[in-house]
Amino acid sequence: MEMEFFSVTLLNLGINLIYTIVALIVSMVALVIIDKKLLPGISIEEEMKKGNIAVAIFASTILLFVAIIVTFGFKG
Repeated sequence: MEMEFFSVTLLNLGINLIYTIVALIVSMVALVIIDKKLLPGISIEEEMKKGNIAVAIFASTILLFVAIIVTFGFKG
């Protein structure tokens, strides 16, 4: 009984770790695409280094929305 619980727990941990890694990769790719293609005149990274809070909020909103989309993609 205990070994079965342990193996199922490790399996769930592995699946959640894979979901997290995929979500991070997709989010970062989406942020880079938006930064380079949709906003060619503005560098999100440079503006964040300057302390522009509006750009930081924009970038975090993009990451949040991509994470939500990826989550629904895994459930479907």
